[in-house]
Amino acid sequence: MARARRMRYSGGDAAFMVTTYILLAVFTLSVLYPLIFVLSASVSSADALTRGDVWFWPVGINVDAYAEVLGSPRLVRGFLNSVLYTVLGSAIGTFLTLLAGYVLSRDDLPFRRSLMFFFLIPFLFSAGIIPTYMIVNALGLMDSIWAVVLPGVLNVFNMIITMTFYRMNIPKEMLEAAQVDGATDFRFFFRMALPLSKPIIAVNVLFYAITQWNGWFNALLYLSDDTLFPLQLVLRDILTQSQVDPSMIGGDVSELIRRKELFDKLKYALIVVAMIPPMIAYPFVQKHFTKGALIGSLK
Repeated sequence: MARARRMRYSGGDAAFMVTTYILLAVFTLSVLYPLIFVLSASVSSADALTRGDVWFWPVGINVDAYAEVLGSPRLVRGFLNSVLYTVLGSAIGTFLTLLAGYVLSRDDLPFRRSLMFFFLIPFLFSAGIIPTYMIVNALGLMDSIWAVVLPGVLNVFNMIITMTFYRMNIPKEMLEAAQVDGATDFRFFFRMALPLSKPIIAVNVLFYAITQWNGWFNALLYLSDDTLFPLQLVLRDILTQSQVDPSMIGGDVSELIRRKELFDKLKYALIVVAMIPPMIAYPFVQKHFTKGALIGSLK
C-alpha cells in the first residue's frame, strides 16, 4: 500500500503555519489559564493562597471553601431557582425568536420593513431601568418568577441571526410547493421549517440560557423575597456576608486572619460553583451551536 504523500510547504507557508500555531497556543493558554487558576485556588490551602504560591497546580489541598458554600441551605434553593429561570427563559425566548425570525424572513410579509424598524428601535435605544421597572410593577409581576424571566425575553440580535438563518436555509420553492399542497403558514412552519432549525435552535437556547443563568440584576430589582433569589444573587449575598469586619470579631487577630483567608478562597469557590453547569451543558449543543452561529451570522 503506497504511503500517503505528505504535503510540502514552501518557506513562507511553513513560517505562516508555525506563527498560526503559536498564536493559537497563546490564545488557548490565555483562555484556559484563568479557569485552571481559579479551580486550583479554590482547593488550595489558605496559607498557600495568601503567600501567592498558587500559580497552576493546587498547593495543600483544602476544601473548606466548598464546605462553607455548599453548607448554605440557601444555595440549593438558589440553584433550583436558577434552573427554573433558565429553562423558562430559554424556552420562551427561543420560541418567540424562532417565530419572529421566520416571519421577518418572508419577503411577502406586509409592512416587513416597518416591523424590522419597530424591533430595531428598542435594540439600539434602550428605554432604561426606571420605565422598565414601572412596567413590571404596573403588570403586577413584582416578587414573582416572571419578573426575572419576562424582561428581555426576546433578544433582537438573536432574532436577526434567526431571520438570516431562515432566509438562507428555507428556499422559496419549498414554501411554494407546500402552499400548492394546501399547507397553511403555521403548518409549514411547524412541520417543515422547524425540523430544519436544529442549528439555530441550539444557538438561541445557548444564548438565552447563558444570559438567564448569569443574570442577577433583574432579581435584584424586582425581588424582595429571598426564597425566589437565583443562584447568582445567593452567591453574591454569601460573599457579602463573609466579608471581614474587624469590629464584629472583637479585635481577635487570629480570627481576623482566618476569616480573611476564608474570604479569599470563597471567591474562587463561588466562581467554580457558578460556572460548572454551563460548562457541562455546552458540549451537548456545541455541534449545532457552531453551525447555527456561522450560518446565521452570514448575510
